[in-house]
This record gives sequence, structure tokens and C-alpha cells, in this order.
Amino acid sequence: MSLPGAARRVRAYGGQFLLLAVLTLVTALLITGVPRVADRLTGQGLTEYVAGQPVARRDLTYSTGPTAFPPTTRTAVTGHAAELARIENTMPGVVRDTVGQRWYVAQTVPGRLRGPALAPEKGLIDLHLRAGTGIREAATLVDGRWPESGITPAGAVEVTLAETIAGTLGVKTGDRFLLLILDQDDNVLKSLPVALVGVWRPNDPADGVWDTLPSMLKLTPPEGDGDPFVGVAYTADGGVDEAVATGWPVSFGWRYRIAPDRLEPGRLDALIAGVDGLERSRPAVATLSQGVDIPLRRFADSLAAAQTLLAVIAAGLLATLAGLTLLAARLAARRRRAEFHLIRARGGSTGAVLRRGLAESLLVLPAAAGIGWLLGGLLPGTGASWRWVVIAGLLATLLPPLAALAVGRRAGGRADLGGRSPAVRLTVEVVVLGLAVLGAFLLRRRGLTAGSVDPLLVSVPVLLAIAAALLALRAYPWPLRLVSRVAARARGSVAFLGTARAGRAASTGPLVVVVLAVATAAFCGVVATGIETGRDTAAAQAVPGDLLVRGERFTPDTAEKLAGLPGVRAVAPLLTVPAERPYADRAGRPAPITELRVVLVDGERFADVARQAGVPVDVPDPVRARADGSTPLPALVSPAVAEELADAGLADARGERPAWLDVQGNRLPVRTAATVDGFALVGEGVRRFVVLPWPALPADAPHQLAPTGFVLAGSGVDAAEVDRVARDGQRRYLRIGGVDAGDKARAPEVTTRAAVRADLGGTGVNGLLVFGFVLGAGGGAALGLLGLALAVLAGARSRGQVLSRLRTMGLSRRQWRGLLMVELTPLVLVSVLTGAVVGALLPLLLTPVLGLPAFTGGVEVRPSFEPGLVAGVSVLAMLALGFAITVEAVNNRRLRLGEVLRLGEES
Repeated sequence: MSLPGAARRVRAYGGQFLLLAVLTLVTALLITGVPRVADRLTGQGLTEYVAGQPVARRDLTYSTGPTAFPPTTRTAVTGHAAELARIENTMPGVVRDTVGQRWYVAQTVPGRLRGPALAPEKGLIDLHLRAGTGIREAATLVDGRWPESGITPAGAVEVTLAETIAGTLGVKTGDRFLLLILDQDDNVLKSLPVALVGVWRPNDPADGVWDTLPSMLKLTPPEGDGDPFVGVAYTADGGVDEAVATGWPVSFGWRYRIAPDRLEPGRLDALIAGVDGLERSRPAVATLSQGVDIPLRRFADSLAAAQTLLAVIAAGLLATLAGLTLLAARLAARRRRAEFHLIRARGGSTGAVLRRGLAESLLVLPAAAGIGWLLGGLLPGTGASWRWVVIAGLLATLLPPLAALAVGRRAGGRADLGGRSPAVRLTVEVVVLGLAVLGAFLLRRRGLTAGSVDPLLVSVPVLLAIAAALLALRAYPWPLRLVSRVAARARGSVAFLGTARAGRAASTGPLVVVVLAVATAAFCGVVATGIETGRDTAAAQAVPGDLLVRGERFTPDTAEKLAGLPGVRAVAPLLTVPAERPYADRAGRPAPITELRVVLVDGERFADVARQAGVPVDVPDPVRARADGSTPLPALVSPAVAEELADAGLADARGERPAWLDVQGNRLPVRTAATVDGFALVGEGVRRFVVLPWPALPADAPHQLAPTGFVLAGSGVDAAEVDRVARDGQRRYLRIGGVDAGDKARAPEVTTRAAVRADLGGTGVNGLLVFGFVLGAGGGAALGLLGLALAVLAGARSRGQVLSRLRTMGLSRRQWRGLLMVELTPLVLVSVLTGAVVGALLPLLLTPVLGLPAFTGGVEVRPSFEPGLVAGVSVLAMLALGFAITVEAVNNRRLRLGEVLRLGEES
């Protein structure tokens, strides 16, 4: 019982203690390292995700409308500038801690700029005067000076312009102007002299101080014919105060930018709550505009789902490691069974056996747990508490003495026959199976709190894998026994002996561990494939082609111009009316139907686009129909709209009482051809819609249909060229079409399916997902092979004795290899295939509670057993079989089969 004696025994059984130490080290490393790596990847993903958001989703902006102050007001700018710090101090601390940059702006309403330096061909110029913080620090003078007091000795307001604006206008330092407020008849209402005292260049055009509207770095082009260009000039606070005293209305803004590197995933929920509470603490005279909560909520949802998924994967790996450690302890104790029997035969007590085993474990396993904790601590991030490592190390330390005690109490006998208690085994199996089924039912029934480590969630997959392994153990000997009976009638003994031994040689523990490990790996593969497929589906729903163009209205020949671009293989026009109310008749009598979205599409051309782009889109026959617009058009309607039309007695299938839709001034009759839940071009989240085929209107129709978008198919198409052609087509329509050219038109938007797909993959937690899947798949496969090796070693002595006897009876080396193959193949195939089936079925059970749509833009994830996964499982099975045979062969050479026979049953 001395320490030197324990050390000698550890050295004598060094291989067994080394295996236990490695398993303990890996367990401690997993407990310590996974949370740290996950924390680092989460923080990195959050920073990159928020940094990649548009500025509107990173800024907290407080602003006032244009206000005219009394003429006696001389410190309007100075007084409001102090609000920058006061507003920040009223923010919740969690929000205030994330604020990086902050800016204050005072800006006058625009005035018409006139002066001798402005050439008439430059057009009309409107100019804002702006004062604020951070502008001088973010720019470099290229001519002149910065405004000092804001007012020249002659009483003119000192202003500076960006180099790009000054160059465009052709003005230089020293030029003087008048800034005018005009009425509708161009009569001067207010006048303010302005002197250009400097020209500057931004140090970094991407600096946040320039993210204001209108921009200080360039002239804003006119919105319509006859409208002015709009620019911004910088002046000192006194310059804006002078304008205020002259009667110019001025608006104020206080902008706070969230610094991505100050965000902490652990405080994300508190930050979202703090942002929600900003509206209550804002100044009464200011309005708050912010989009910060949108990316934060999206990331929080994705993070919660990723953490839940990672918890399931980690639970499977930890359960596998626990099973492997238990198997290794049992195997080590079985190899020393004679030693423990001798201790008990000499009068040793239970405590003596426990003390002996505990003394040996204390020399190895706590140190292994400590090394694992230290190695895990080297990884960046903040991890789990050391208490979990202590608990894991304590349990691992207690396993060898407890296994020794169990072996020491068991009487000797033939291990190949096994001393089983059918009643106890059956009771355990029924209990495990019942707990697995009950846990699965409760999990589906109550769900879970996303992002939390739910004990039920992490235990149900483990219980299901164990239950499946127990059922496989019960089921697989039966076909082997049938095969063995057939083999007994055939010539040769290899098949008969191999199947006979395989039918009764499998042990419960190793098979359960292998099934659990392979199930974890297969689960990761199925879920990862389902997420990738869901993202592809979401991208195809958003862009059912390679590119999607949306705008106001385009000339009809824009489709031909787009089709002529290099790489474009097919183009389909579409027309969308966002909100339309059907009529009961052609005269325009209202129908009792609420607003809906109307989509017109050329079905044949759209189907060609989808086929050329390789997008699986269903285009029903009604949309492919050719109609002239004089007869009721067959329509695809959503269920809600179909119900309302039926209640109103309109749009019946035969078209006897059609509903009428006003599409760009054309009254089109509509009949219900089919009811569908969705259509690719309708848009995400739209539940009330009508999809019509593109009608061929007569040439003398008062209003020809103008497309509002296009779907394109083509690889390598230049999105910039598509945008250029689309802008040209919209501009030409606004000039010659029925829309007033003075209306402000929304610039066309060109969206590529590849960009949408990349955006879905960049939700900020993708790195965490990849880490979890790689860890689960790789770790599960590696641990499965190790479990299979322990399963082989557990029966190695029994197989060695049989093979030794058979070799003395004339069994050849080739027959010996065949016997190993026949005996080990069922064990490998049953364990690997059972684990693969369990891993493939687990996502079907857990998907409703895992929140996987957070990774796919809201599209439901449908896990499926993909052919690639089948190939992977097959490769794993063959690798496992080769590994098992190799382990057996190496072990037999080490044991020397002749000595096994001579030394006896328990050698």
C-alpha cells in the first residue's frame, strides 16, 4: 500500500494507465478548451458581423427638425453642443460602454448659392451650412485656412468646402457668395453673405464623421429636371449662430456609433434591452432613429441556436469519453483479475482493494486532468469554471478502484460464456428505452429555452443512442445465428466458427460507446448538410435566378438590352404592384377584399431562367398560359386571398364572375386557377398575393405594361453592367413614360444569388458552427475508432485462445485472417450503421427545438440522409473494419498465441 509500491504497479501496467490518462486529459481539455474557443469565435463573429453592417444599423442618432430661433439668440450651437455628453450620460451603462465615436452637428436648411464665381452652366446650387465636432480632425487643408470665429470682419460667414465640391463648382479660396432663401417665385426672403476661406481633403473618406446626409464630400445630384444640386459647407459654430440670428432655421443632431470591438456576447441581451429603453430617455425635443437592435437581435438568435447545437455536440462527445474511460478502467481491471482475487483470497477487505486502486489512480489521473486544464487554458477566450474539470478528474480517479472492486468480487469462469443476469439486463434495457422515449416526448412537447444548456436536451440524444445500441445488441445475433446454421452445412469451418462467435461475443459497453460516437459524428454531418441546403433554398427564394433587378419602371426594351450583355443566357421580365385592392367589376366597384400584392411574370421565360440558373423553381401551368387580357387571366392566389374571393363570389375558376385588378392603368379580369402557399417572386413574408401570367395587350391599349424588374440567368455576368443597363432603362422610361419626370425614383437594385448566399453564411456565428461540426464529426469518428479498438481488445483473450487451439489443429494463416474478418465484420457494421442511423434520425427529432432557421434566413431546415453522408458512413465502416483487424492482429502478435494456449484460460 506504500507509494513506491503503487508507483511500481503503475509502471508495470503503464499502457493501461497511459490510456486512462490520455482519456482524462482529453476530457479536461474538452471541458476547458471548447468554451474558450467558442467564446473567442463568438466575440470575433460578433465584431465582424456588426462591423459589416451599414452605418444606419450601427448608429444611435438623435435629431431635431429645422427650428427658427428668435433673432436675439446668439449661442444656439454652443448650447446644443453640450447635449452630446448629457445624452450619452442618460443612456444605460451597457449601451454607453459600447459607444465608440460620437459627433455633434448643427446644420441650416439649404439656401440658393449665387456669386460671380459660379458659372451659369454649373446649374442651380443649394448649400447647407454645417458646424460640428470631428470634422477638422478628419480632414487636411489643401488651400486657405479653417474658419476661426465663423464671421469675417466684413460680416460674411466663413465656410470651407471639400476639394471635390470646390473642383466641381470651379471655385477657390477667397471667392464670395450670397446664400439666399427664395420663395416659389424666386423672390429673396433672406440673404446671408458667405466667404470661402479654405478647401480641404478628407483623410479617410470612410471615416464615420462623413456618414451624414447630405454628404459633405460630394454634390448630391438633382432629383429631377430643374432641381438644384445640393452641397454642404463647413463653418465654425459662430457661422451657424450668425445664420440663426439672421433667421435661418437650423436642425441639430447627436450621433453615437457602436464600436464593434466593444461588444461582448455575454452582455448581448442586456445591450438589446438597453437599446430598447433609449426611446424613454431621449430628450423631449429630439427624435431617436436607430437600427442597432436589428443586427443585434439577429445575431442573438443565431448565437442562441449555435450554443444549443454546440451543447448537443459537446454532450455527445463527453458521454463518449465517459464511456471510453469506463471501458478502459474495466479492461484494465479484467487484465488484473487474478491479482484482485488473490488479495481477497488472502483476507483483503473491500477497503484494501479500493485503497490499492485509489493510490495508483492518484499518481496518474489528477495530473492528467491538470495537464488538460492547463492546455485548454492556453487557448484564447474565457472558458468554463475549473470546477467542472475537478469533477471530471475526481470521477476519472474513482473509476479504476471501483472497477477493481467489481472485478475482485466476481468469481472466475469462462469469459466467453459470460455470466449474464437476463432479468437485470432486461430491466436496465427497458428502463433506458423508456427514459429515452419519455425524454424525446417531453422535449418535443415543451421545447426549450434557446441558447441554454438544457439538461433534457443534452441527455435525450445520449439516451436515444444508448437505447438504439441496446436494441441492436438484442436484434443482430438473430440473423447471425441463421447464417451460422447455413454455414454449418457448408464446407469449411471459417464461416461457421466466425458467425457463431460473432453471434454471442459482442459486449454491451463497447458497442454502446461506438454507437454514441458515430451518432454524434453523423448528427453533425446531417445538420451541417441541412443548414447548407436551407441556405441554398433561401438564396433561391430571394433570387430565383442568378441576378434579380428591381426598380420603379423600365422601358420594355430593357429586357433585350440585358439579354445582350456578355454571359446572360436568359431574361424574364416581371411586374410587381405592392398593394392593390381588387374591384368587383370593370367599372371599378369596390370589392370586400383587403390589399394584396400583384405579380405579373412571363411564366415560360421565367421557367427558362430558373432552368438555366439551376434553381429548383416550380412554375405552374397557369402562369405559363398565354392570355391577351380580354379574358379572365388564370391566377395563383394565396390561401387568405382565395378565401376572401370565394366569400365575395369573385374570381371563380370558370371566370363567370371575375375579379378586376388595376395594373398600371389597365383593368385586368382575374379568375382563380390554383391556390398556393408561396411563389418565388412574391417576396419574403408576403401572405396575401396574386400571381398572373404576363398578358399580351393590344398595340392600341392606352397603357402598355412596363416591367418593374427582371430575373436573369448567366454565369460570370457583370453586376455593374446590369446595373448600368437597368438605370438607363429606368431613366428612359421616366423621360418618355407616363410617370412625371420630377418624381423621385428609387434607384434600381441588382441582387445576385451568390451575394445572398454569402450573406446567409456570414451571420457572425458561422465560425462557431464550423468549429462545432468539425469537432463533433472529427471527434466522434476518432472516438468511435478508439471505442472499437477497446471492443476488440475486450474479447482479444478469448479469441486468442480459440485461434491458438485452431492453429494447432491445422488452421492456416489465411483462414485465421478470414476468421477474424467474419467475426469482427458484424460488430463493426452493426455499431457504425446503428450510430449513423441514430445520428441521421436525431435531427428530425431535435430540429423543431434547435432554432436552425436562424442560420438560413428563416427557411425551415429539413435534415435528410444525403448520398454524401452514405458514402462517408461506408468509408468509416471500411476504415473501422480495417482498424479493428489491425488492432486484433497486433494484439495477437504481442500475446503470441502459443503462449496463450499454454498459460491457460485466464492468462
